[in-house]
Amino acid sequence: MTVQQVTREQAVRRATVASVVGTTIEWYDFFLYGTAAALVFPQLFFPGQSAFAGILAAFGTQFVGFVARPVGAAIFGHFGDRIGRKTTLMATLFLMAFGTVLIGLLPTYQSIGVAAPVLLVLLRIIQGIGVGGEWGGSVLLSMEWGNQKRKGLSASWPQMGVPLGLVLSTGVVRLTSAVTGGDGFAAFGWRIPFILSIVLIGVGMFVRLRVVESPEFEAVRASNKVVKSPILEVLRRQPKQVLLSALLRTSEQAPFYLFITFVLTYAVKHLKLNSNSILDDTLIAAALGLISIPVFGRLSDRFGRRRVYGIGIVLTALFAFPYFGLLNTGNALLVGIAVVVSLVLHDIQYGPQAALIAESFDPDIRYTGAGMGYQLASVIAGGPAPLIAAALLEHYGDSTAISIYIIICTVISMAALILLPKAAHALAATSPKAVGKPA
Repeated sequence: MTVQQVTREQAVRRATVASVVGTTIEWYDFFLYGTAAALVFPQLFFPGQSAFAGILAAFGTQFVGFVARPVGAAIFGHFGDRIGRKTTLMATLFLMAFGTVLIGLLPTYQSIGVAAPVLLVLLRIIQGIGVGGEWGGSVLLSMEWGNQKRKGLSASWPQMGVPLGLVLSTGVVRLTSAVTGGDGFAAFGWRIPFILSIVLIGVGMFVRLRVVESPEFEAVRASNKVVKSPILEVLRRQPKQVLLSALLRTSEQAPFYLFITFVLTYAVKHLKLNSNSILDDTLIAAALGLISIPVFGRLSDRFGRRRVYGIGIVLTALFAFPYFGLLNTGNALLVGIAVVVSLVLHDIQYGPQAALIAESFDPDIRYTGAGMGYQLASVIAGGPAPLIAAALLEHYGDSTAISIYIIICTVISMAALILLPKAAHALAATSPKAVGKPA
């Protein structure tokens, strides 16, 4: 399907919907593992260890998926910058769902012994590679089709896949747990949300088949500026942007996985609270993200990406101690406020983040550069965060050190924000004729 066969408005709408649907499915798959790792995987795949060792092992396999994400960004970024956003995104969607469904069918340690955690790690790697290649393409497809003056808003739509995926995954786990009961969920119920991913992939594939290729990539291809080796070009031309993009996300990535994954372990194991109550709070917070993410993306168009992002960094630092203070009360209302506020503060950064990072890279290497910078943060911030928090809690016995850890993350991000070069190309590198008039 070509641009001539559909109107620009149709192409923009299809690109936006495809980006949101695809990222929703992939984050549904990715978040399922985090929830299961906190609730049931320690006893199913890492039995015979202390409770702390089992938690570390479960979060350790989660970290493997994060390590694989930059690999996926490099692999699919190469093809995204070489053959286009649309085709590459079909492959990432299939790969992610394939890994998720197989996790749902995986025998536990009690059935096949040590082969179970080994296979779990391999499938987690497949998940990580898939989601690592997804983000760059989804953001660029939506942003490059969007209004030139509203890039922050356009790029924020795929970011909504995170709260949507979180709502879906948490909601399905919550419903399954309620239907099967605690023992039933641990025995077989946990498999159901993973296997349901096979239904979602059909929806995603149908939507993405109707997408028209990004106009900015088509302009790059028409001008014979497609690079032979995007990875090498990124490392040669814009290595500083890759590193700073990763460090920029530290205050968003690390706290986020404390707020949605580690909080389950902290609340249930340390505070002896009900896991379903925490899941309900997470659902409310994720639902609010459907509003807050595009709002902060739009605000970044009006007041500047850096200003909005910087406000988010500062507020996250200020909330580090109050967050755990509210949790430690054990009061259901105050715990709910802590969970909801923490994710809203995350959204202040997450809304403008996609455009802020993508705008830092040239159009011909943007998929690879933005994807690598974005996903590298998974290795240095998101993946280690629950492990670090669990270790700090075990060593010190309270949340003080974890709050300090969050503040350190915000200091790193603020420094990266200040040092990140401003985009010189202003995303208007293609001609009006190639891109089309703004919608």
